[in-house]
Amino acid sequence: MKPYFSVVISVYNKAHFVAQTLQSILDQDFQDFEIIIVDDGSKDNSLEILRNFTDNRISIFPTENQGVSAARNFGLLKANANYIALSDGDDIWLSNHLAELKSLIESFPNCGIYATSYQKMFFDSYTTQPKFTNLSLPFFGIVDDYFSTTIIDNILWTSAVAIPKEVIDKNYLFDEDLGCGEDTDLWISIAKNFDIAFSSKVTANKMIHTKDNHLSLTKDIPDLLKMLNKHKADEKAFPSLKLLLDQNRYMAALEGKILGDYKNYKLLKKDIDFKNLNFKLKFLLQLPRPILITLKKLKFWLLKKRLYNSPYR
Repeated sequence: MKPYFSVVISVYNKAHFVAQTLQSILDQDFQDFEIIIVDDGSKDNSLEILRNFTDNRISIFPTENQGVSAARNFGLLKANANYIALSDGDDIWLSNHLAELKSLIESFPNCGIYATSYQKMFFDSYTTQPKFTNLSLPFFGIVDDYFSTTIIDNILWTSAVAIPKEVIDKNYLFDEDLGCGEDTDLWISIAKNFDIAFSSKVTANKMIHTKDNHLSLTKDIPDLLKMLNKHKADEKAFPSLKLLLDQNRYMAALEGKILGDYKNYKLLKKDIDFKNLNFKLKFLLQLPRPILITLKKLKFWLLKKRLYNSPYR
């Protein structure tokens, strides 16, 4: 009999985390699911740890290392259920996660993606709540404008979404030519063509382990530039998309300056409508590179001291 959910987990060198991730999925209140684990050529003992689990709902597929998009797509295409929930190999679901997604699906059929809220857990020691824009909380329903909700924190996070199989079958997959920004790219593509259903109930922990895990802006600026340019033509049709893309351009431009990549810094900066940036963002973008490097180190130090601050807030 077909399960209600297919859970697709992508794993690459997650030996220190993957057992906890998998156990959090097995401990769900709602139990009608299969688990498809795609190991993307791990060089540690992730596979050995995974094979210690004996639940017959688990299928493990070792593959050559081709990147997270290829691993996720492999799992998406192997899925048997009508709804596919995603997780990375180092994030943790609360026990209500699949049950809350199921409630969304039953309440709002025919959406392109279903998502629940999450909390950010830094260094296994403390948590912060995401901040969503233009969304009254608590919220359970179809969002009026996905792009405008996502200016500070994204309501769509890979380890807290479910995508209908029929959407995947229409070739809404992760772009394997992108080395970064592949998740944002897919969410934008789906949001341009389908409704988005969201529950503000927290059902997952976004685990942030190091300063380079979610804290560092992408170092693959050309790929992010490619992703932004894919959606540039639709900015007129979706005015709030322009705002969202400008926030991403700012992020990449700032990182380009920090890395000394002034060519891409200038390319990204010229496409920004500075009306879409607050005062703090504009100020940071004008600072000299040495000061930005120092501020980035300070941000990491503050996080270690349990002080979270964002220029978007």
